[in-house]
Amino acid sequence: MKKFVGGLLSIFFIFCPLPVSSAESSVVKIVSPPHQTFTGEFRNDDLAQELTPSGRLGQLVYVPDVRSKVWVIDSSLIDEVIAMTGDYKIASKATPIGNAIATNWLAQLRRVTSTNDVVSLAYGNPDAALARRLAPSELRAYYAFGKLKLETFLGRSVRTAEGTGLNAGSSRITPAQRLSYSDSRKALTRLSRVVTHTDVSDLRMKLASLLTPTLDKTSREYFTASAVKAVAAQTHRLRVNPGKYQITTENAKLPVTVINQFPVDVTIDISMMAKNSRILVLGFTGIHLAPNSKTQLELATQVIAPGETTVFAQITDSKAIPVVDFSILQLNATVIDSRVTWFTTGAAILLLLAAVTQSVRRVRKGRKYEI
Repeated sequence: MKKFVGGLLSIFFIFCPLPVSSAESSVVKIVSPPHQTFTGEFRNDDLAQELTPSGRLGQLVYVPDVRSKVWVIDSSLIDEVIAMTGDYKIASKATPIGNAIATNWLAQLRRVTSTNDVVSLAYGNPDAALARRLAPSELRAYYAFGKLKLETFLGRSVRTAEGTGLNAGSSRITPAQRLSYSDSRKALTRLSRVVTHTDVSDLRMKLASLLTPTLDKTSREYFTASAVKAVAAQTHRLRVNPGKYQITTENAKLPVTVINQFPVDVTIDISMMAKNSRILVLGFTGIHLAPNSKTQLELATQVIAPGETTVFAQITDSKAIPVVDFSILQLNATVIDSRVTWFTTGAAILLLLAAVTQSVRRVRKGRKYEI
């Protein structure tokens, strides 16, 4: 009986193959090192060569339709290719050649993946283990953002790679580069507390590419420097103009200019902290800045003693958390305190009276001798 059952099972497995999804499915990874700098231009035009039918990425998509594939895609690469379909620039000032190549590759990717399962990697394809150690919430944002971007491009739902280990590989980022990544991420996080705009949020997500295992040593240095430059440019769009002021009265109102170069409304507080107690200054709360505007405020000051004072102007959110670097205002008070004025005036009067008295005495003494 056992032999009979065993024979039936053997026949079953021979003539009944495994489901296609288990037996024949293959994974196709659409990933590449970053090519576009954090300031918008492309480092070179190598990506265009990769997208040609004979290039590395072209060979992956210019293939016959097969329903048993699983496409694993980094949507930050898709964003770079989309950027190439427009009037993109190359850092070396070379003439771009990738417009048509990029357009055709994107169309082919949509077609070849239309009947297959698609999985979205964390945006920028970072080393997931490293990103989790540095900022777990940021890694979750990378997964969510990557999925949203890919679904927008394909026009359909995709799966996320979160928890699958598909964002595999270890980044060889140095401790200094790791610190630079963290500083840049924190700077954009602070800025996003008052500025809600894609320029800030997209740049924050793009920082994930600094953690990708696909970068070599030279490229990591190149893109880390590019990120620092881009983050500095973004935070500089919201600032208090530094300046030097001369104060000649005990109480004065000084013109302070606040600049908002974002195309959205921004509401901020500004704290003013004097380096010493020569001059008292007051901050501002609930300042509304119109899009792309320069707003002039009146800084109230009271002079306690003449001399120079440095004032640190810090833009904060409503919870007094700084959002950008502080600006420096140099104040120089030449006004004399009223108490000092009264004292010197009184002393002068006394000296004048003493001089008059002395003169009168001399006159009287001279007349006495004349008699």
